[in-house]
Amino acid sequence: MANKVKITLTKSTIGASPAHRKVVEALGLKKIRQTVEFEDTPQVRGAIAKVKHLLSVEEL
Repeated sequence: MANKVKITLTKSTIGASPAHRKVVEALGLKKIRQTVEFEDTPQVRGAIAKVKHLLSVEEL
C-alpha cells in the first residue's frame, strides 16, 4: 500500500491570494478543521508546499 497524507485546513483563506484559495479548493478543503486524505504524490506535495502556511499535514 502506498503512503498517504492527511491534510487539515487550520487557517482561514480570508485574506489569502486568489491562487492560494484555488489550491485549497482543489485539495477539497472548504471549512477550517476539515480533513482529507490523499496518496503521497509529487502533485499533492506541490499543492501542499504552495499553501503550507494554511495547512497541517500528517503522514499516514
